[in-house]
Amino acid sequence: MKLPKYSIGIGDRFAHQGRAQLRAVLKAAEQGVDIAPVWNKSHREHEIVGTKPAAVRAEADAAVAALGFKGLYFVDADHVGPSTIGQFIDSSDFFTLDVADFIGRPASDEAIARFVDKHRGDIGRLEIPGLDEPMEITESLIEATAAKFLLAVEQCGTMYRQLVETKGEDAFVVEVSMDETDQPQTPPEMLLILAAIADAGVPAQTIAPRFSGRFNKGVDYVGDVSQFAGEFEQDVAVVAYAVEKFGLPESLKLSVHSGSDKFSIYGPMREVLAKFDAGVHLKTAGTTWLEEIIGLALSGGEALQIAKDVYGEALDRFDELCKPYATVIDIDRSALPSSETIAAWDGPTLAAALRHDQSCATFNPNLRQLLHVGYKVAAEMGPRFLDALQQHAEVIGENVTENLYQRHIGALFVGE
Repeated sequence: MKLPKYSIGIGDRFAHQGRAQLRAVLKAAEQGVDIAPVWNKSHREHEIVGTKPAAVRAEADAAVAALGFKGLYFVDADHVGPSTIGQFIDSSDFFTLDVADFIGRPASDEAIARFVDKHRGDIGRLEIPGLDEPMEITESLIEATAAKFLLAVEQCGTMYRQLVETKGEDAFVVEVSMDETDQPQTPPEMLLILAAIADAGVPAQTIAPRFSGRFNKGVDYVGDVSQFAGEFEQDVAVVAYAVEKFGLPESLKLSVHSGSDKFSIYGPMREVLAKFDAGVHLKTAGTTWLEEIIGLALSGGEALQIAKDVYGEALDRFDELCKPYATVIDIDRSALPSSETIAAWDGPTLAAALRHDQSCATFNPNLRQLLHVGYKVAAEMGPRFLDALQQHAEVIGENVTENLYQRHIGALFVGE
């Protein structure tokens, strides 16, 4: 199973926006840009919302059938590890193998020694097309990289073999995720990680490295955009080199786990992709859930009250809801409006505060981040919230499609 050149991960917490998301992909196709939609949902999200992986497959299949989509599409078991992968096997055909917990834990001395011996031939100065300077590989670097990352790659190998035994060898796509770590991987580390992935026999088609800066949930990139662009370009060059050198799949590409809405890096990413004629996988995660709240707010009446109630409850349960996401949010609590303030707002005012439009004076990134991680509150509302999604599907769907196409697909893939 081969992943196309361009693909986009589209998270949908409540499995109601599959058609609206797919319409954004179809709009790109009308502009001559083919993108494979990948519906993704993690074990954590399933636990919080109270759903099962089969629901994502059902949503994706229904959306594709309803709109007559003829392209390839996938269902991603997002951020699965050895303890959670089993429950996704039947319904998924894309597996994001998250081995961040194993990074920094050393493999056996024997395994490290074997890796060092196998790659002694790489010691020296490597000329990698696209990099301004030769890459310096030393024995100590190989050993240090193996000590830090080899066990994580071994875990990928174990999970991959489990998938082959249950699904067959060419029945799924593998992503290796190393983005949820403290420090970015250097280009030499990236090359050696890809060497280890090849040695483990894992035909990875995407790899998610850690970049510098912060990828906070629901808001724009925080950091030096030029530094990110440099890291992204180096990694694209290394991936292309590794495909040739280590025999990895030709479809291998970078995966960027955006945490939603990293608008400021889309332009530099697009330039690099054009320079190398490279593909990319972009994960947009929870941006769709926020458009549901915006759509409810704009619908007025009881729908607006639901949006206000979600915010008020999230504010009251701030510590509980933010704890699982503490490393990927930066919320200034003093900048959060009170429940009493929100109660006096009309729908357009709440929507403007939440919608990610940095040119709007009333946009509040703190409110947006809190609601981004506050979907548990909506899940606990049960039929009250879900029925509202159905009742106001047209308004919500228009916002979902516009957001995904205009702010993400158009900016990165189409160039609008």
